[in-house]
Amino acid sequence: MQDFWFYVKLGFDHVLDLGAYDHILFLAALAVPFSFKKWKQVVILATIFTIAHCISLALSVYETATVDVGLIEFLIPVTIALTALFNIFRVFKEGKSTGIYFQGLATAFFGLIHGFGFSNYFKMLMAEEEDKIGPLLGFATGIEFSQVAIILLVLLLAFVLQDMAKVKRRIFIGVTSILILIITIPMLKDTFPY
Repeated sequence: MQDFWFYVKLGFDHVLDLGAYDHILFLAALAVPFSFKKWKQVVILATIFTIAHCISLALSVYETATVDVGLIEFLIPVTIALTALFNIFRVFKEGKSTGIYFQGLATAFFGLIHGFGFSNYFKMLMAEEEDKIGPLLGFATGIEFSQVAIILLVLLLAFVLQDMAKVKRRIFIGVTSILILIITIPMLKDTFPY
């Protein structure tokens, strides 16, 4: 049981690591269009992301799939940029909705990418473990807890700015998504594989 909590903490710290803020940026971009009224939808998306993230970790740990690390390091900021651009697109196409299913599929695909980004380190940690399922579940639990914390912070920020400071929803989503995009551009340049 002690090992399980070690992996829960590892998953929690993995997401909240300010030195590797790509996970935080992605979750912020994912949560920005939502409000407390629709918290269940964004938590479902975060859970889909966690499951996909752990699937790619499991594929790596069990040596079923490997992906070029350089390519993954570039694709991670691409997922952040695409999510932010999607938010901006939705702001200007207010009446049109792509639906939760499209978002769920995109989030799952992005989760696979993010999982492969951490897979080499996680694989090294798991090298000595005979039971790999317990640590994977612990890690997934830690990821989910930290993601919910980030989502709640974004929803709280949205509430304060939109409901209390009376910032229009479209402006909040647009400006926040543009800021996320601006922060992501240097990551794209630094990891561009060519």
